[in-house]
Order: sequence, then C-alpha cells, then structure tokens
Amino acid sequence: MITTRETRHEAYIQMSGKREARHALILDILGNRQMTASEITEALLARGVIRYYDRNFVAPRLTELKQIGAVTTVGKRLCPRTGRNVAVWAKKEA
Repeated sequence: MITTRETRHEAYIQMSGKREARHALILDILGNRQMTASEITEALLARGVIRYYDRNFVAPRLTELKQIGAVTTVGKRLCPRTGRNVAVWAKKEA
C-alpha cells in the first residue's frame, strides 16, 4: 500500500505545474457547450494539443474543476466510444 501511495503522490507532484494550463484548455474547449470527457478529449486531439486519444488527460482535471466550482455536470448521454452513459459537463454560470 505504501508504494501505491508514494506513486500517486509522485504523479501529483509532477502535475503541479501543468494542472492550471490543462484547466484553461478544458474551459476553452467547453466554451458555452455541454460536452463529455470523451468529446473534450476528441476536441483536444483535433486541435493537435494531444497526439493520441487519452481520456486521462481530461477526466481528472474535470474532477478538479468541479471541486473548485468552475464546471458542473448537467446530465448524461450515451458515449459512442464505450456504449455507456457518461457525465455531460458545462461551465458553471457565475
């Protein structure tokens, strides 16, 4: 268990300088739209921000943005990639 805790902490430290930049990217992609984490990931891929589909580039940052009150979940919809219902995100109105 100690190893898992240590590696999680190391990953957290490595993200410290990148977190705010990713938050800004995600908020820019969202704009006034309502999107899933997968759709945001696809948009980042289309913009050339990321080189391959990696939902983990987005999903943890959405959780953080929700915790600070910048985004909220507004519903759910079927994800064509997974065939499962997933959360739909939007910027929180000020």
